[in-house]
Amino acid sequence: MSDNQRLDLLRFLEKVQVRDLQRTRDWIATEERLLTAQAGARPTPPPPEWLIEHGIGTGRPAVRVHVGGCWDTRTRCKPATAEAARRALTEGVPACPQCRPDTALGILE
Repeated sequence: MSDNQRLDLLRFLEKVQVRDLQRTRDWIATEERLLTAQAGARPTPPPPEWLIEHGIGTGRPAVRVHVGGCWDTRTRCKPATAEAARRALTEGVPACPQCRPDTALGILE
């Protein structure tokens, strides 16, 4: 093998290694971006403790009171404080029969 051929092979090897190094640096940069995005993501807020479900139509009156994690809620529910849920129950808004917010709030019929 001549000196020129050896030099050509070494330059080829250098190009391959530079390309591999760049690919590794790109992987590192991608991982750093993912870690930064995950660190910046806000945790999901906890569900509200109480919900008041509203009806359909004008005025949208309250139709049911729920515990925040109830599985039987609809899209028409709004978060409520414990006091607002108690007030709704004492004013005659029915309690959800599944989650029983009246029992959880200490208001029994």
